[in-house]
Formats: sequence, structure tokens, C-alpha cells
Amino acid sequence: MRWIWQLLRNDEAATAVEYAVLLAMILLAVIGAIGSVGVQSGGMWGHTRAELQRFGF
Repeated sequence: MRWIWQLLRNDEAATAVEYAVLLAMILLAVIGAIGSVGVQSGGMWGHTRAELQRFGF
């Protein structure tokens, strides 16, 4: 328990927490962008698959 209190009082721990929060925000943005692009490109890939099936692939 003492180790946790020392970690919380340490400036380096605060920096680590800030980096962790920043990383979490970046990951959320990336996941959101991938999800959005995936939904938008679904129609394109469906059309491509239909065209390939039409030609026997």
C-alpha cells in the first residue's frame, strides 16, 4: 500500500498517467476511424465481389 502512495506522489507517475490517457485517446480515435471507414467501404467491396462472381471468380 505504501508503494502505491509513493507512486501517486511521484512526478514521474503523473507523467506516465498523462501518457496513458493520451494513448487511450489516440486509440479511441483510431478505432473510430477504422469503424467509420469499414462501414463506408462495405458497399464498395460488396460491389467488387458481385462483379468478380459475375466473371466466374
